[in-house]
Amino acid sequence: MKIFIDGEFVDKEQAKISVFDHGLLYGDGVFEGIRAYNGRIFKLEEHVQRLFDSAKAILLNIPMTAEQLCDACVRCCALNNLHDGYLRLVVTRGVGSLGLNPESCAKPTVIIIADKIQLYSPEVYEKGMRIVTSSTRRVSPAVFSPAIKSLNYLNNILAKIEGQLAGAQEVLMLNEQGYVAECSGDNVFIVKNNVIFTPPIYAGALGGITRRVVIELLHQANMKVVEIQLTRYDVYTAEECFLTGTGAEIVPVVEVDGRTIGNGTPGVVTKSMMDAYRKLTASTGRRIF
Repeated sequence: MKIFIDGEFVDKEQAKISVFDHGLLYGDGVFEGIRAYNGRIFKLEEHVQRLFDSAKAILLNIPMTAEQLCDACVRCCALNNLHDGYLRLVVTRGVGSLGLNPESCAKPTVIIIADKIQLYSPEVYEKGMRIVTSSTRRVSPAVFSPAIKSLNYLNNILAKIEGQLAGAQEVLMLNEQGYVAECSGDNVFIVKNNVIFTPPIYAGALGGITRRVVIELLHQANMKVVEIQLTRYDVYTAEECFLTGTGAEIVPVVEVDGRTIGNGTPGVVTKSMMDAYRKLTASTGRRIF
């Protein structure tokens, strides 16, 4: 396996960064998870643009252009003969002192990993998953913008641990007002009376690229989509619920906090979006080969 680090492709065993890198010491950096399907990288330009937006928000100057990063992602997939898989694109503040002052970091570190990923078993996509609500609240936008996809995911990880301790594969995270924000790594959608609802970005959710794609697919199917603050009651009484994310893709949810969603099986809208998403990802994106 070849890993891209600061302009060079090195073997996995030689892919190393300094213990003084502020990405390691302080979680000071940004990242993107990107999917490749059928020899194409799906929504590559959109992911790279979001990376640059996140970097700009934390005053991190990426030492490559967007097109150079896109080309490096394509080449990384090609070198690893990756037709279907997952890319992790990381930019850290770089090597600096043991103090947290970012000015001590002379140059950001850029890393690209092209590998495989499987977050959930095929059975989850067929039968749906069970989730619970986490007591860990999503970080307030007044503290740290959820739009920034940073290397510090401890908030999400603590919520994920709660879910695992409860025997659930995912968790619903609420914002400081008690409204639904997102899951630990995915955006949330519910269906009620032929209308699809999803929390707005300002509720504490990451502006997911898969979320955006699904909204476009729903509009193409002439379905009404409403971005609105949701409570757990709205989720409990929904006819369908599904999650979206680059790694997870589209995942049906059939139980939340012990409440059965709909009839306890993936719904019609959910399954139609899963099918539409598979067709789209199999035929679009930046070519690798």
